Amino acid sequence: MTPINDIRCTLGEGPLWHPERAEFFWFDILGGKLHSLNRSWTFDEYVSAAGWVDRNTLLVASETRLFVFDLETGGQRDLCPLEADNRITRSNDGRADPQGGFWIGTMGKHAEHGAGAIWRWYRGELRKLFGDISIPNAICFAPDGRSACFTDTPTRRIMRVGLDAQGWPAGTPECWLDLNADGYNPDGAVFDAAGNFWLAQWGAGRVACYGPDGAFLRAVSFPASHTSCPAFGGPDLTDLYCTTAREGHATPAPLDGATFCVPDVGKGLQEHRVVLDA
Repeated sequence: MTPINDIRCTLGEGPLWHPERAEFFWFDILGGKLHSLNRSWTFDEYVSAAGWVDRNTLLVASETRLFVFDLETGGQRDLCPLEADNRITRSNDGRADPQGGFWIGTMGKHAEHGAGAIWRWYRGELRKLFGDISIPNAICFAPDGRSACFTDTPTRRIMRVGLDAQGWPAGTPECWLDLNADGYNPDGAVFDAAGNFWLAQWGAGRVACYGPDGAFLRAVSFPASHTSCPAFGGPDLTDLYCTTAREGHATPAPLDGATFCVPDVGKGLQEHRVVLDA
């Protein structure tokens, strides 16, 4: 399997296929970089995830804030602070939701136990949804928009929670998929159009696919053990992208930290647009 380019990320994350640009983006969190196939941008703090606002605009989550980023000019406009008064934490996994909001997880820079949280920004409001999180991951949304999934990676449990009409959690999260018996570490995830759940498994070098009932269906293997987050892209949304990391390897292999694309894996969903107007 060949990487999409020569970039090797210390901690690849936040893959995003921009539907209006037909362009793929991803982050190197610890490198403070946003990448596309044709160019890269460097920031003065950690950056981890984004949602698309329009053709030229992303909402980006950083170490201390959410900000609006112009892909053409490089201009930035702060949207709101994100745990800016907490020097311990940074942002991690995040994704736009079907209602136009944006979910983002925070965690300790050294994975301090329980230091993080999961937040949602929606039409001008940033609200903490869940606290006491160590490593937030797998934030994604069922095709019908009525439920969300997330995980705290060390627990090896994928949680699922119902959503109300505005996309706020309704009820208490429940364990939908428990990986403790299998020993897999859940990282980033995304749903496909059929309601299948595609989950990167850190340390296992694969993205595993589970059916709507949680049953294991198949796995796509990658030549880098620390697979971190999948995303569907390409003209028909049938290509599976996956970021990986060099972090955690005393002696990284040549493909650790690369980003990969596997064609014709399944039928993905278009990433949801973030609505900025209140």
